Amino acid sequence: MVGKYTGISDSYLSILKALLHASVALDRKLVVDWVPSCDLEDSAAKETPDAYEKAWGLLKGANGVLVPGGFGDRGVQGKILAAKHARENNVPYLGICLGMQIAVIEYARSVMKLRDANSTEFDPAAKTPCVIFMPEGSKTHMGATMRLGSRRTFFQVNNCKSAKLYANANYVDERHRHRYEVNPDMVSEFEKAGLSFVGRDESGRRMEIIELPTHKFFVGTQFHPEFNSRPGKPSPLFLGLIAASSGQLEHLLQRTSGAVSSPTRCIAGPGAPKTKLRMNGLVSTYFANGSSIHI
Repeated sequence: MVGKYTGISDSYLSILKALLHASVALDRKLVVDWVPSCDLEDSAAKETPDAYEKAWGLLKGANGVLVPGGFGDRGVQGKILAAKHARENNVPYLGICLGMQIAVIEYARSVMKLRDANSTEFDPAAKTPCVIFMPEGSKTHMGATMRLGSRRTFFQVNNCKSAKLYANANYVDERHRHRYEVNPDMVSEFEKAGLSFVGRDESGRRMEIIELPTHKFFVGTQFHPEFNSRPGKPSPLFLGLIAASSGQLEHLLQRTSGAVSSPTRCIAGPGAPKTKLRMNGLVSTYFANGSSIHI
């Protein structure tokens, strides 16, 4: 988990619970390593070298990377570096809200060689504004500028991982909370360079889901899928991240897309699947308060 509020775990409580729901469903013990995004930046190598080494050690040792949402520019460069590490090393990645936006910025800078690519949230005078202010209401009033609540996302690509995880649905309704979005005028450039915008709103102007088709699992969402995750009914995209991180994604995609009959549990390792949660943590650790997170 790469974020800037890692010192206060409750800041990401809904995400932690969504990870837990998915891990239990796939018979995996969840181990969350907190990585302060500021500690990944070059400045930290000089100012706090121990924290820098620790942060990069945790990131490089992770089976999957999640970059959650947030506001403001503090730690953004560290999040961009985390997305780059995941993309270049084929490590499963899920970017939520700002986590999707920084993945787009990183792709523009590293793959498309647009060195000045940025969000106008961080640089209002950005020469290459690939993320821009797109208010839900009037641009001339302070109120009603945030896109809030449940909105519909339509899949543009039927055989993408995200659509399969949502059981090949034509659309999904997920909750939003943001002001900035991918610049629609640059979408064609991104798609020519290999980044796929597999989900959009009804107008086709708001980008909702990104994927890298050639990557094991590289997904970003403008919405917050964690808000609709429940015990026994985990978020499909969190299931995808955990499955990809534990070598179960292919089987999961076959199951969710209806290619095979749905088993009661996924195989968690060699041999027959376990049908009981084991208290010693070898499969899952489940406590009375509903937590099975090892941090």
